[in-house]
Amino acid sequence: MVRWWFLCLLSVGGAAHAQAPASLPAEVEAALARARLPREALSVLVADAQAGRQAPRLAHRAQVATNPASVMKLVTTYAALDLLGPTYTWSTPVYVDGTVHGGSLKGNVYIQGQGDPKLVMERLWLLLRRLQGQGIQVIVGDIVLDRTAFDVPDHDAARFDGEPLRPYNAAPDALLLNYNAVAMAFVPDVAAGLARIQYDPPLAGVQRQATVPLAAPGAECGDWRAALRAELTDPARAAFQGAYPARCGERVWAAAFPDPKGFAARAVEGMWRELGGKLTGSVRDGKVPAGLMPVFVATSPALAEVVRDVNKYSNNVMAQQLFLTLALRRNGVATFDGARDTLRQWWQGRIGDAEPPLPDNGAGLSREARISAQSLARMLQVAWQSPVMPELVSSLPIAGVDGTLRRSQSRAGAAHLKTGSLRDVMAVAGYVHAASGRRYVLVAIVNHPQAGAARPVLDALVDWTARDQ
Repeated sequence: MVRWWFLCLLSVGGAAHAQAPASLPAEVEAALARARLPREALSVLVADAQAGRQAPRLAHRAQVATNPASVMKLVTTYAALDLLGPTYTWSTPVYVDGTVHGGSLKGNVYIQGQGDPKLVMERLWLLLRRLQGQGIQVIVGDIVLDRTAFDVPDHDAARFDGEPLRPYNAAPDALLLNYNAVAMAFVPDVAAGLARIQYDPPLAGVQRQATVPLAAPGAECGDWRAALRAELTDPARAAFQGAYPARCGERVWAAAFPDPKGFAARAVEGMWRELGGKLTGSVRDGKVPAGLMPVFVATSPALAEVVRDVNKYSNNVMAQQLFLTLALRRNGVATFDGARDTLRQWWQGRIGDAEPPLPDNGAGLSREARISAQSLARMLQVAWQSPVMPELVSSLPIAGVDGTLRRSQSRAGAAHLKTGSLRDVMAVAGYVHAASGRRYVLVAIVNHPQAGAARPVLDALVDWTARDQ
């Protein structure tokens, strides 16, 4: 049986394109000229979100598959909401193998990662507090981390853009803790002539500089990170050779840990010891013994909240965790090939004959990912008619208000759009509320060496769409 919504999707496909305007709006053409971008750099489609039979309001190179950058997260997050449901949660079981007497466990603790994208420092603290609630203060044995739920290749954090310490380059992990990143808070004390440094989470076996001198009085904040002259590539040591400008006030610098494979062990041991716990053995990787039952299970926030973090702030590693979870739920173990296959089958069943995307890692942090404006618009129309539409739309940045669109120069509050940017790519996709009261799907993708200059072009498209009377 052909779904009713599939018949409606003619609005962005086939012969209907012949009825779409052949030229771009004048203000968009002018913005392209000012940005020195050719028309061929832009792919765009604007269509009614209700997926009626009318032609698109605007279509230009809409059938060309392009690199969408982080706009690909729309595909991953809608698929997850549709397949898993907005209330889906991730579980992290904790096991105790041994006997507890007088506050001491003679045996091992096992923490089994199952892909939780938001096992941040606060939740790790709560997990270990719950372990202490089992009457355990001393572990005469090991803490074993089971990360076997994900079977992913070794990750070179520098391979994508040569920036291995940028948090967006963090790799997915079945036991992803605090996004594999360290937050360093700099708090100036003018009277003492220094800034104190707070590191979160605490990491075992890492020497950390506690203070840094303040820069000369009157020094501008400017590029304060560069002024610190940080040395962060040694997993056993964090140091700063520069100074911190007092005019910056309190600032936080998040950096990926240089040894991602060792981060979870350092974070678990560091947090355990900070809570007053003792450990005679080590924190190491391993597998939960067969037949052992968990003493408790730590539960993540609901998927609807996770999706909001992914889309509002374009969190790459969370998106990859979500993408891999699609395979984990289906196959019992998560691989990228399994996630891509799961997404492909979902797309064929839900979206129909629209050309499926090439999602690569599902996050858009990729040179290989591809989707056409036409296909993405079809998916957004289907999503608009779905029960999870409110969760998807509310997860998107609001133009001129929040998330990655808070600085947008387009009409404030008129659009919920996912943004995407890479070297050579600038994109937006989502929903625009027009002056006429109609809701439009807008997909606009620029692929060009000068794509970084395309923001005014995308703003012009949003404004043009919103002015519909």
